[in-house]
Amino acid sequence: MAKNIVLIGFMGTGKTTIGLRLADRLRRTFVDMDREIESLNRMSVAEIFRLHGEIRFRSEEKLLAAKLSDREDLVIATGGGTVLDEENVAALMQNGVLVCLDADAVDIHARVSRKKGIRPLLGKGATVAAVEDMLQAREPFYACADLRIITTGKSLNETVNSIIDNLKIMGHLPVAPAGAGPASGGNPE
Repeated sequence: MAKNIVLIGFMGTGKTTIGLRLADRLRRTFVDMDREIESLNRMSVAEIFRLHGEIRFRSEEKLLAAKLSDREDLVIATGGGTVLDEENVAALMQNGVLVCLDADAVDIHARVSRKKGIRPLLGKGATVAAVEDMLQAREPFYACADLRIITTGKSLNETVNSIIDNLKIMGHLPVAPAGAGPASGGNPE
């Protein structure tokens, strides 16, 4: 069995979209922590924040991080603030490789603005400057990553290929023997 691949990073960097494609390519189970918490609570993240507050949401997040650390062969998309709690980081690192997805503030703002619903910690009408401030404040937390990948200006496939190639170099994924097929373009055996 293999270590989990844990995608961390700011909201709007592509953790869910990239995680789904990465899991498909690697034939692993995909878990989106925010969606899992929503499913368990039968309400959206925004509703949890509104009705119960951030402390309740972070408590749910901590329980889920601990639970996921006991599993293997997952691709996990964390919420943007999961790494703000060192216990979450320790749990996820226990059996996981942390891959931070980075994007510039302008790109994040555009991506988040296109999505329906409001991100609880960003709020409606947030500016690029507000995103830059939050990115700067969270940078020390994202520095725990084993690997960092920039998503700005890259297609979904370019980003997934970059993650796979780097994880192979780092020894976290098997390298296909010569003549066994594409190194990063096809599904691994």
